[in-house]
Amino acid sequence: MATDLTSGSVSRLLRVQATPMALGLLAIISFDVVDLFFVSRLGDAPLAAISFTFPVIWFLGSIAIGYEAGAASCVSRVVGDANPARAARLTTDAAILAGLVTLALCCIGLATIDPVFSALGATDELMPLITDYMSIWYWTEPASAVMWTCLASMRARGNTALEGKVITAAAILNAILDPIFIFGWLGFPRLEIAGAAIASLTATLTMLAFTLIYLATRLRVFANPIAPFAQIAESWRNLLAIGLPAMLTNAVIPIANGIVMRLVATYGVTAVAGFGIAMRIEPVALIPFYALSAVSSPFFGQNIAAGKYDRLVEARRVICRFCLRFGFLLAAALCLVAQPLSALFTHSMAIRKVAVDYIWLVSLSYGAYGVVMSVNAAFNGIGRPLPGVLISSMRVLIIFLPLAFLGHWLFGLPGLFGASALSNLGVGAIAYRWLGSQICASKPAATRPSA
Repeated sequence: MATDLTSGSVSRLLRVQATPMALGLLAIISFDVVDLFFVSRLGDAPLAAISFTFPVIWFLGSIAIGYEAGAASCVSRVVGDANPARAARLTTDAAILAGLVTLALCCIGLATIDPVFSALGATDELMPLITDYMSIWYWTEPASAVMWTCLASMRARGNTALEGKVITAAAILNAILDPIFIFGWLGFPRLEIAGAAIASLTATLTMLAFTLIYLATRLRVFANPIAPFAQIAESWRNLLAIGLPAMLTNAVIPIANGIVMRLVATYGVTAVAGFGIAMRIEPVALIPFYALSAVSSPFFGQNIAAGKYDRLVEARRVICRFCLRFGFLLAAALCLVAQPLSALFTHSMAIRKVAVDYIWLVSLSYGAYGVVMSVNAAFNGIGRPLPGVLISSMRVLIIFLPLAFLGHWLFGLPGLFGASALSNLGVGAIAYRWLGSQICASKPAATRPSA
């Protein structure tokens, strides 16, 4: 059920932990890719409509990631401190808090569909399609948040295989249900864009039920949900100490993407559709970096709790070396396949050009962005989330957005995309050095190198 991350080869442990996580992430990201593929068969308007939903979906996902990060960090440190009872209490309370908060956000989202998407630049033509999709999809988020938070608590124990299996099963189920609900196969009514949302909701609810039952009856990682409120409040305080900064760290990205979407919308529906295709290809390309960042938090959490500072230094070096080497190879591969990849989603040359321009420019910085992601996760793992907030805020608010407006003014859409690449490259170096300084500062004074 659990893996000790405080002994053994650092590079091997990170690789072994990240591999099933990468497979699981490939599966979960395929939710959106599969949805986009089938929806694109309905025409350019549905394709543009679903593209407008991305910033909102990412924003809500960043809230869920906060609880996931809080659970991974807090549970990994009590596991490293050999306290299984406290780990069970944190696991249970994290899932409850994630569900309550995201359910409230779901209700707010349902009441604000028109003003939110109008602010993003959606036209009157697209608004009914967006409403059909989001009025169903919003209910997916509470179920997804609870499931991911529970699985993050297992990742904190060194068990990433379960997460990969659950998410893969959910993705397969979604891929099966998508054409059935969208096109009306097997006697079901043809629901078009709403069918994609129903497929995602059904798959998520099914795997949430399995996850809760399996963790409760087989692995027994939950505590009694009915407990003195003081105990629950203490868990929530510890979780939110990491979770709130993690939410801020991740929320600035979809907020910035929403601003960019508004700028892209000034170029018309074609530009929005092309940008939406690129936004679905990009997460698939970044899966190895997402996986590495996901396992970085529990690795750093367990090892700092055990006082293994030399392993933290080595992990920082291993992470950076992998991100830069793989990032170079990834950029080269994406430049070669950008055209045929975009052609999978549309026959329009204008739409494909927008997607290809984005991939060619931004992929050059994916390695540096991978460093940023893993460094932020490492900060959460050691219980120091503030640097991650500052790094992400710096990347988005201080560097990216000013460059985006400048690039938009001077070069149009390519200028917007180039701003993203430049911000990733600049902040990656800063993040790497900052983590090294924080590891050194975390050591007991007697073990620090002399000035």
